[in-house]
Parts: sequence; C-alpha cells; structure tokens
Amino acid sequence: MAGMARTGPGVLWRAREIVDRSARQSPARLALGVFAAVIALVTVLLSAPWATAHGSRAPFVDALFTATSASTVTGLVVVPTGEYWSTWGLVVILVAIKIGGLGVMTLASLLGMAVSRRIGLTQRLLVSSETKFTRLGEVGSLVRTVIVTSTILEVAIAIVLLPRFHMYDESWGTAAWHATFYGVSSFNNAGFVPTPEGLAPFISDWWVLLPIIVGVFIGSLGFPVILNVAQHLREPRRWSLHAKLTITTSSALVVAGAVLVAAFEWTNPNTFRDLDASGTALASLFAGVMPRSAGFSTVDVGQMHESTWLLTDALMFVGGGSASTAGGIKVTTLAVMLLAIVAEARGDRDVEAYGRRIPRDALQVAIAVSLISATFVLIASLLLLAMTGERLDTILFEVISAFATCGLSTGITPTLPDGAKYVLTVLMFIGRTGTMTLAAALALRNRRRVIRLPEERPIIG
Repeated sequence: MAGMARTGPGVLWRAREIVDRSARQSPARLALGVFAAVIALVTVLLSAPWATAHGSRAPFVDALFTATSASTVTGLVVVPTGEYWSTWGLVVILVAIKIGGLGVMTLASLLGMAVSRRIGLTQRLLVSSETKFTRLGEVGSLVRTVIVTSTILEVAIAIVLLPRFHMYDESWGTAAWHATFYGVSSFNNAGFVPTPEGLAPFISDWWVLLPIIVGVFIGSLGFPVILNVAQHLREPRRWSLHAKLTITTSSALVVAGAVLVAAFEWTNPNTFRDLDASGTALASLFAGVMPRSAGFSTVDVGQMHESTWLLTDALMFVGGGSASTAGGIKVTTLAVMLLAIVAEARGDRDVEAYGRRIPRDALQVAIAVSLISATFVLIASLLLLAMTGERLDTILFEVISAFATCGLSTGITPTLPDGAKYVLTVLMFIGRTGTMTLAAALALRNRRRVIRLPEERPIIG
C-alpha cells in the first residue's frame, strides 16, 4: 500500500512534467493533440447504446459530429439534442463542453505564454505587469485559476436560472439540471440545449435570457480579460490594452448587431413582428450577442431575412476574444486592422490605441489569420456546394458557423450528406484549434536579419 501511495503522486508529477515539457517545446502540437484525444473519447462514449434515448447505437458520423461540436464548444447538431440523446448522453455532452471550454482558455493562454518567452526583456516585464502568469512552469496554477473562475461564473448563472425554471412547473431536480446545463453551455459559448424546444418558449423572458446573455458575453471575453478586469475592477486605467480592445470592440459589435437585427426583422412575421417592444428589444439583444460564438436562438434562424443572415455571417466570422471560449478570427484581430486603417488614413506612422503603440508584427499576424481563415471558409463552401444542392447563402451560413464554432444554423445541417458532415467536422476542429495555433506559430517566427533588402513601394489600390 505504501508503494502504491508513493506511485500515485509520482505518476501525477510525471504527467505534469510531460505537459510542461510539451507546452515549452511545442504548444501548438499540445493543443491539437489534446483536442483530438478528447473528441475521440467523447465519440466512443456517444457511440454506446446507453447514450441515445432509443437505446441503439448512434451512427458513427453523428457521434463524431456531436463529439466534435461539443468538445470545440460549437453547438451545431445533426440530431435534436434534447430528443435524440439520453440523460447519460447529455451528461457526456455537458462534460465535453466543460472540458472543451477549459481546454480552449488554458491552451490559448499557454500559447500566449510560449510567445512571451520569445520576446525581449523589456516587453516581458511589461507582460508580467499585465498578467499573473508569465512562465510556462506555472501551468498548474493557470489550470486551477481557469477552473475556479469558470466554475464560479457557471454556478452563478445556474443559481439565477434555477428559481425561474421552477416557476415554469418544473420540479426542483429538473430545474436544477436545466439551469446547470444552460450555465455551462452559455459561459462556454457552446449553444447546446437540453430540451427539444430550446429557448424559444422564453423569447420574451428577461429573467431567463439575460443571465444567458451575460454568461455568453463574459465567456467570449476570454480568461486574460476576465482575470485582468477582476484584478483591477475599480481601476479601468490599469486594464491591459488587450482587455480594453476586447471589451470595447465586443460591446460595439453587440450594439451594432442588435440594432441592425431589430431593423431587419422588425416586420418579419416569422420572427419579431408579433413581439411587443420589450420582447423585440430582448430578442434583438439576444440575436446581437449570440454570434459572438454561442449559437443559442429564440427564433427560427431559417426564417430570418437574407440580410440578417449576411450580418450574422460577418459577426460570426469575427467571433469573440482571444483565449476565450468563443471562435472566429477574434475581436482584437478586427480592432488591430481597423486601427491600422485609421492610422493610414490619418498619415500616422504608428498604430496606436489607449496610449500604447501596437507593433507592426501584430498587424501582420492579424492580416495573415484573417486571410487564411477566409480561405478555409472559401474551400469548405466550395466543397459543400459540390456535395449538395443547397443555395450559396445557406451553405455560407453553415460553413462560417462551423468555422467560427458558433452553432447557429438555418436548419440544413441535419439533412446534409455524410461527406458534407465530415467537412463541417474538420472545419469545426480547424476553427477551434487552427486560428489559435496559427497566431502563435506566426508570432513565434521572429527572424532577425542583419542585412535588409532595399525598400520599394508597390502601387496599392
């Protein structure tokens, strides 16, 4: 027994040492490996007969698609979640969402720390003043902080939702299960719902939807922003540039999205027309926040106007904050490119924001991530158009939703052929791990050349 007691901690210490070494040597490979392993395990569990409500094995493509969607906190589904999966299947999905959300925030933070190891002493001192974790050896502390922070926020959302669900004639046990599911799913921007009707019955209920909106928005900001703001809650001037850009850009996109959705859907008889002013305001705010990467909906997205689809495409492609549970190219990527455009229009030499100068290599990474992401969307759209007879607008919506790990759908995903489902599965995996690892890889490629070639400006525009 004593030998076993010594072996247990030794194994844990060895496992931690392996993780630390992997984080130092190849953080991108660590991110890909962890997500692939989680998806494989969840696929096996969802393939078991006890995971479905009808007691028979789910088709492999459906189990793999659902496992990928849950582990990458996307929310796209090929079967109705609340009807098709048993209670145990829903528990597996919920655990996959939790692990996926923690993995995103933890691994993205590890990648950020890997980049910080390659910068100069002065910059590292600045980084250490803005974040608590600056060394890859602090993996254990990072993981614990992410777990505690996310769990506290998820529990808070569930506590607010619990009495309201009980008022809808649900038993305390059922209400607690639904509140917990929505708490985890909303903070992690997953978009999965435990009931067949989803959130449609609560389209005008501020008590139910507002906590979910807040949970989605906070989850989309990212762990570095949450921690930085929590440390300097009463001193916004001490917030990091990343936190300020993330909060400002996210808030602007939410307001713009909500206003435009309300304008586009105000007279649509299939969505907003029959709602009163309060219901329209809530539904519009909800629709403006969900493209951050959550994927919840209170109306049939397939019945929305095409102008709303196009707007939602743009919002989903941008997504949420870096090192968050949200997907997309990230709001800081958009902010850096917009600031560069403003600086160019003004004739400024430097790109500046909030009293700080943004280095030029950050702009180069932002442009590279945006163009490569658009290329993935283009290739996947071409493949799905070739495999199906669907229109471009619906295909583009599903593809961007999958790549941005959002989960909103016009309703065509369950009817797609297996080949198209596999394409979306790969796209969800790339969308969750690709932009994160790509940005880190580009940032790490910092070659210093002694000899520089002569400068010559090509004609632009």
